[in-house]
Amino acid sequence: MYAQDEKLANNSYYTATAQSLPEQPVLQGHVQADVCVVGAGLAGLSAALELANAGFTVALIEGKRVAWGASGRNGGQAIAGYACGEEPFEKQLSLVEAKTAFNLTLEGLDLMRARIKAYDIDCDWVDGYMTASVKPKSSAGLFEWADRMANVYDYPHLQKISSDEMPEWVASKRYHAGVLDKNSAHLHPLKYALGLARACLDAGVAIFEHSTVTEIQYTDPVVVKTAHGQVKANFVILAGNVYIEELAPKIAKRIMPVGTYIIATEQLPHDLANSLIKNRIAVCDNNFVLDYFRVTNDDRMLFGGRVSYSGITPPNLPVAMRKTMLRAFPQLESAKVEYCWGGFVDVTVNRAPDFGRLAANVYYLQGFSGHGLILTGIAGKLAAEAVRGQAARFDLFTKLRHIPFVGGKYLRTPAQVLGMAYYRLRDYL
Repeated sequence: MYAQDEKLANNSYYTATAQSLPEQPVLQGHVQADVCVVGAGLAGLSAALELANAGFTVALIEGKRVAWGASGRNGGQAIAGYACGEEPFEKQLSLVEAKTAFNLTLEGLDLMRARIKAYDIDCDWVDGYMTASVKPKSSAGLFEWADRMANVYDYPHLQKISSDEMPEWVASKRYHAGVLDKNSAHLHPLKYALGLARACLDAGVAIFEHSTVTEIQYTDPVVVKTAHGQVKANFVILAGNVYIEELAPKIAKRIMPVGTYIIATEQLPHDLANSLIKNRIAVCDNNFVLDYFRVTNDDRMLFGGRVSYSGITPPNLPVAMRKTMLRAFPQLESAKVEYCWGGFVDVTVNRAPDFGRLAANVYYLQGFSGHGLILTGIAGKLAAEAVRGQAARFDLFTKLRHIPFVGGKYLRTPAQVLGMAYYRLRDYL
């Protein structure tokens, strides 16, 4: 998987259009800190920033570079809510707690907006996100969901877009109807993550890159070891997602690395780019195996959605994804694909986030399930609160029960492939 991941990172539109962070040092020797955060993606950066601003000394350890993983390669959609929807929360918790969990994602949106303003992060933020349906049956379910979110969750930002109105919003015959979320948004995720990293450095966080963690000693203080050094810390936050399998096998079996891929076209004529999606909102369909797309600030179509459960990149990926894009937007027939990249997201069985403790002083954050741009930020904040002795909001998520994938590490993939074949077939019915 990891060799594939290296290749997937090589041709990213985000990397090509973001100002890189100066290389941070490799961890060497013995370092003492109040808190050690493992993983410099959005969750780790968020936790580190919160703790540093609260007066803690923080060491942030990254095996590659800051935001190298999903945090810097995702679709860029900042969406309220969870990949699992509300159902797992309502089934396992009370309705009041389910509402609290949903409202935390709204707090996450506010947190992103506040950090962008406070730290002057130029990350191409655009308000507006639409969930689109591809057939009447799924449109009815989508509208029912919108009504329930307004009536039960008191969420007033959803606007139903009828089939008659849909061509005004998305210039594609593929989409039947939609629900516009005026509160959600999209952005350049790598620019945002690197902006948070710069804020962390300014706040005094010690960031170590190219420092893969090899061992964690669950003592007090905790000892986090790399090939060339170690950190002793009173608390540890594990925010490595799919990359911590060997460090935390107990929780790693509850997530599966799922490959997801994105293409970006060459720059389009400005008038054509403007004609594709009204107000340049982000769009995602409501199939289980979904497509998502948006127009960038420099007039490119960014189109994603193909997935892999094997860890192997699908063959002829740019060609296959371009074909899917043209199915939605045949008017892009002459547009060349200039970038094609991807990465792995950490998916749980029920698509609900998995936060908890491996020891009294060791916290973990995982299972964002492809819906983590907002959730990672609030997750980092909640973990920081827990370290500070205010764990009530963090512990809301520890109440969620998570089961391992069927078949363990080696058989979970074929089992998941069979399950996804069913859902893919259902999408076409």
